[in-house]
Amino acid sequence: MLSDPEKRAAYDRFGFAGMDGSQTGQGFGGFSAGGFDDLNDIFSSFFGGMGGMGGDPFGRTSYRNTGPQRGSDRLMRMDIDFMDACFGTSRTFDLNVDETCSVCKGTGAENPSDIQTCSTCGGSGTVVRQQRTAFGVFQTQGVCPDCQGTGKKIRKPCRECGGKGFKRIKQNITVDIPAGINSGQRVRVAGKGERGTNGGPNGDLHIEINVLPHEKFEREGKNIFLEIPVSAVDATLGTTVDVPTIHGEVTMKIPAGTQNGTILRLKEKGVPDLRGGRNGDQLCTVHIEIDRKLTSKEKELYTQLQKLQNNQKESIWEKFKNQFN
Repeated sequence: MLSDPEKRAAYDRFGFAGMDGSQTGQGFGGFSAGGFDDLNDIFSSFFGGMGGMGGDPFGRTSYRNTGPQRGSDRLMRMDIDFMDACFGTSRTFDLNVDETCSVCKGTGAENPSDIQTCSTCGGSGTVVRQQRTAFGVFQTQGVCPDCQGTGKKIRKPCRECGGKGFKRIKQNITVDIPAGINSGQRVRVAGKGERGTNGGPNGDLHIEINVLPHEKFEREGKNIFLEIPVSAVDATLGTTVDVPTIHGEVTMKIPAGTQNGTILRLKEKGVPDLRGGRNGDQLCTVHIEIDRKLTSKEKELYTQLQKLQNNQKESIWEKFKNQFN
């Protein structure tokens, strides 16, 4: 292509677009617009790549957004107690925040008339440079060195913030933790994220909650699980017990003949609904405990009970063995 004056002139005028075959009758050495990786590797040793400083190898022009831009969000994690997660709480902590300057409203200028369009980039925030080489003219694009990409020049900086448009301050933040929140869920604090640019608003602060475990209660969603001990006599004859819940003690009936592992439900004694709906339940798993030490009177009564059981036509043990016959 370089040895052909017409092809070289077409390249100097149209760049690679002039080599698509419509100008020359054939492609550029067999390469298509999407196949410049090899050329880029060769040229990168001379010019830092065909794109150069963010430039486009096809001569297209891009512009920086010099208007107000919202800041990024921030994420922090917070541990809270089991009961605080169930019923809600509030936490207060210190946080460094970049607040928009109250005097210049984020512009960085003492007065609106002190803001001028950058004469170097014409307000685009970018500058385009051309470099003529043995391979042709290469165009590169980069951030304007005079306005640092903002597209604006400030003649007189704001006296309050020194032209930054913001002030970093330490704030005492109070966040409300709603009742029923669970591990992994987040609370949003508006406007306490990363600083916006060009007078744009700050992002938000997201607090991810981690609920610490309880010594006895276990939680699954809105439901609470608790294992309760019941004596063999109470399980056989039935009784009532005062069961601990997150809402306080609640009287619950143990039906006669309750078996080990039976689950008894206390309706709406679980965790409040995060959206204000019905509370969860508390599910109590019965664990029948056998006394290891008996008084002489208790031993006497159990002995009488055992004799009475053995005099029955078919004992519990015999019923079990007969299942294998």
